[in-house]
Amino acid sequence: MKIKFIGAAREVTGSKHLITTEGGKQILLDCGMFQGKGLETEGMNKALGFKPEEIDHILLSHAHIDHSGVIPYLYKLGFRGSVVCTHATRDLCAIMLPDSGFIQESDTERFNRKRARQGLQPVEPLYTREDAVQCMELFIGVPYNRKFTIDVNTKVKFTNTGHMLGSGVISLDILESGKLVRLAYTGDIGRPKNRILRSPDAFPQCDYLITEATYGDRLHPEIQDAEEELLRVVKETCVEKEGKLIIPSFAIGRAQEIVQVLNNYYNEGKLPKIQIYLDSPLAIDATDIFRVHPECFNRKVLDVMETDPDPFGFKSLHYVRKAEESKSLNSLTEPCVIISSSGMMEAGRIKHHLANNIENPKNTVLAVGYCAPTTLGARILRGDKEISIFGDKYIVRADIEKIEAFSGHADYSEMLNYLKCQDRKQIKKVFLVHGEIGPQSSYKEKLEEAGYSDVLIPKKGEEIII
Repeated sequence: MKIKFIGAAREVTGSKHLITTEGGKQILLDCGMFQGKGLETEGMNKALGFKPEEIDHILLSHAHIDHSGVIPYLYKLGFRGSVVCTHATRDLCAIMLPDSGFIQESDTERFNRKRARQGLQPVEPLYTREDAVQCMELFIGVPYNRKFTIDVNTKVKFTNTGHMLGSGVISLDILESGKLVRLAYTGDIGRPKNRILRSPDAFPQCDYLITEATYGDRLHPEIQDAEEELLRVVKETCVEKEGKLIIPSFAIGRAQEIVQVLNNYYNEGKLPKIQIYLDSPLAIDATDIFRVHPECFNRKVLDVMETDPDPFGFKSLHYVRKAEESKSLNSLTEPCVIISSSGMMEAGRIKHHLANNIENPKNTVLAVGYCAPTTLGARILRGDKEISIFGDKYIVRADIEKIEAFSGHADYSEMLNYLKCQDRKQIKKVFLVHGEIGPQSSYKEKLEEAGYSDVLIPKKGEEIII
């Protein structure tokens, strides 16, 4: 068989890894969207590197758009195979993919108005909300830790990775020429201690391993330190400076973690008497999905739920759905916390909140996750004094803070510890994906020091026969 590394090869978005078996079956591991590269992004997402109608199965590690976001485009072009994932991943995709389609329709409409003024022909969105709704008919949800036969020579099993609700290592048993090939794709690996989710579980022994390297060159602070840092920033911004705290957050996972931490501080009487706004319809819908998947929760959250049945709600927390409500937050003069997506500050309501608040020195922008190097979030974090939002220039006068320990990705030490569930002597090759070349190279050295003998960093489009 051969593996073609189409996306998230020496970069962190666009996860797509195509397996072609000896018998001609085509199995796509993830089908993610490239993000954060400006005008390049659309072309990269359209250049698939395969024919959608020839794909037999998509095996989806988790629901984040950089892993799932191109599935509706494949559907639009004729893909009618199966999309196999965990039950929670399917539920999240049912809200995330239509939301992605809606954003693309809105962005294309705005772009076409600009093209019309230039006398240019309109363009079409990559896919529409309706495409995303229709593609859900292909999804098959399965439980963790149960092996399923997807064709006569191929079995698949999902094992919890603790990265986000429903995330899982994909373990494949593929029979070729009478021999069993065991391949594992970790997707994104979560941290051993998560505020909401269970810790990552050991996955079956493999012969070939495809694994992430997002934080292959760094260590995270302790989780408890991050929670204390969050409370410090809230107090300094909203009490001492009497300003607004703007928290760009991924709508799925990160937003629920922040809300849950604030919920605990509220229960303990430590949270200042200020209003908290979760301004993201997608995050609100996702929170509802979290509530119906307690099987993914860790023991600590389940214990809290014995006295607090809703770990994602408290008196001073407000869920903001309507656009009019979101706009009204800009006229607030009292201190408050606004949590809004997207986490990389590239799209969504957060851009409006940044535009309205980043020039005020009383305010703080707090990043709580990874920002790809070319994104607005990365420019703000690296200290650019002037930024562009919706084509307008803004001077950065607000304080800029970052708490890395809220990351859903394991650091290199945590990843190495997770992989100890494998007998490294049985692994013939390790392929590093989902990382910039610097962190990947650093992690490659650490894996080799740990005894892994053949560690490769595939280039985009590279095909390797195994």
